[in-house]
Amino acid sequence: MFSITDSTPGRTAQIEGRSCLFFSGFAYLGMHVSHAFRDLLAEGLERYGSVYPSSRIGNLQLRLYEELEHALAAQLHQQSAACFSSGYLAAQAAVTYAVSKGEALYSPGAHPAIRYPGAQIPAGSWAAWIDTVVDMVNLGEDHQYVIIADAVNPLTATINDFSALKGLKRKTFVLIDDSHGLGILGPEGEGIISLLPANEGIRYLITASLAKAYSLEGGMVAGHAGDIAAIRKLPLFTASTTMIPAYAHAFLKAQSAFANARKRLQKNILTMEGLTAGIAAISHQPSLPVFVLEDREEDVNEYLLGRDTIISSFAYPDPQGPKIHRVVLSALHTRADIEILMVQLVQFYTQL
Repeated sequence: MFSITDSTPGRTAQIEGRSCLFFSGFAYLGMHVSHAFRDLLAEGLERYGSVYPSSRIGNLQLRLYEELEHALAAQLHQQSAACFSSGYLAAQAAVTYAVSKGEALYSPGAHPAIRYPGAQIPAGSWAAWIDTVVDMVNLGEDHQYVIIADAVNPLTATINDFSALKGLKRKTFVLIDDSHGLGILGPEGEGIISLLPANEGIRYLITASLAKAYSLEGGMVAGHAGDIAAIRKLPLFTASTTMIPAYAHAFLKAQSAFANARKRLQKNILTMEGLTAGIAAISHQPSLPVFVLEDREEDVNEYLLGRDTIISSFAYPDPQGPKIHRVVLSALHTRADIEILMVQLVQFYTQL
């Protein structure tokens, strides 16, 4: 069951004439409803128009994309970066290149965006998988395998632990999708790269959507200069439409706004962590704006909706699978919003 709205939700959503608190979606920094951010988008549209009418390999290049890619590479502490019109396209370009470097070893539950056709996705836990993968790689040859994984699992509210990669003794290519970490994790929003172990034998390639934190339709791949140069030769890059230039303009101009919103988001996360401490029905990992709710016979989503609160509650990525109930915080929420939500959740989980 789903609800219908005629407007984009921010900290609230309008449903059939009701104003409901909105704890769903993925616009973590809340830029999509920021008037200052919208002004930057309008400024970009005024300067560049709605589209740059040329291929990425055309003989007239827009300097703006070079500036964007330089900024992304610097943020992720990588040698180079390439931007795309969507996160999914960026991930597909990254994985198409990655699987040419060795046999793919996918993590459990790897997002469809980083799956190459015919990908074999294992079952089981992350911890068991990564230990097995490290042993397998060490028993092989240099460059025999490619490790492919997500940085964050937003469905279980966990940051995947890559510390076992310190034990890799073979030269190995590692592709990580950081769509739900970029802009959120790390002191400067650099994402999972701040948590990855240093190992001279590892060559990291990071891909991410810019929509999740930054509210911009676009994606990027960052890594070693040679790898990015090779990705730029793939049809997925050369034959694709460029990212809307106004989005690139807004990203470059909004860095201080991103930093301020990230501080507000982290404050909200700390508030929620304090209020949920000791409640077994709510699970969470520090630094993430996602809290997973235990399923009960009575639908928690319906209970909250009856009290004018909306959470994330649907099956994903398989629409036929079990529903996943989550609270998703953004920088837009106030302490009062979170306190109202928590009163409702405590009432739900203690009513039986």
